[in-house]
Amino acid sequence: MDWLEALILGALQGLTEYLPVSSSGHLAIGSWLFEINPEENLTFTIAVHVATVLSTLVVLWKEVSWIFKGLFRCSAADRSACGLNEETRYVLNIIVSMIPVGIVGVFFKDYVESIFGSGLVVVGSMLLVTACLLTFSYFARPRQKERISMVDAFIIGLAQAVAVMPGLSRSGSTIATGLLLGNKKESLAQFSFLMVIPPILGEALLDTYKAIAHGAEAAIGDISILALLLGFLSSFVFGCLACKWMIGIVKKGKLIYFAVYCAVVGAATLVFSLL
Repeated sequence: MDWLEALILGALQGLTEYLPVSSSGHLAIGSWLFEINPEENLTFTIAVHVATVLSTLVVLWKEVSWIFKGLFRCSAADRSACGLNEETRYVLNIIVSMIPVGIVGVFFKDYVESIFGSGLVVVGSMLLVTACLLTFSYFARPRQKERISMVDAFIIGLAQAVAVMPGLSRSGSTIATGLLLGNKKESLAQFSFLMVIPPILGEALLDTYKAIAHGAEAAIGDISILALLLGFLSSFVFGCLACKWMIGIVKKGKLIYFAVYCAVVGAATLVFSLL
């Protein structure tokens, strides 16, 4: 992997992690175009995913700091802030949302990784599924709820767990599921982006362990330090841009454009993979 390929793939990761078009699907397509095997560059995979997490923390720092301040705010002068306050409920919802993807990661990781190596037919098919899901959530008009409940958080977590399939957008699946459940657009994108931080960090830790187990040469592959750094910076910068952009898009309810995009790219991917 040279520096230009790392720059492009890093930008793809940063953009598509937040836009509802599937980062895993686009990285698979990009790796196929560049004839790169992601499994041979585990360090690069770790770097761009950590960059994605950092971009989330930067863009949503106000919300992150609000959560932590609420968790540790308990004084004699403000007893109402103790216990199960709004911030604590928010964290509990994030924890509940992690349960399904945690089960998939622990018990079905090898099976999921085998799917990633099964070619672009799965990617194209799942992009079409993403298009259908986004379209359905766009036209559905459920009754609006005041807050994301713990049950809703678990169901949204189930959508995140299913979205480990390459080509099935994680952000698209979680946001569309939340909209179908009647959750408000204003809070849904923020929750969707915050709930992915623990799973991404967990995946990065697992990849780090795998890299150490395979040895430094296998982990780094043929990527240079410059390419690794450019990939990281590219993923971070484009992640910040995409995260801000996507929050605005969800508030305006314009996910239908991404449904059209996923349908076109999914169909084209299927055609090229079957030729």
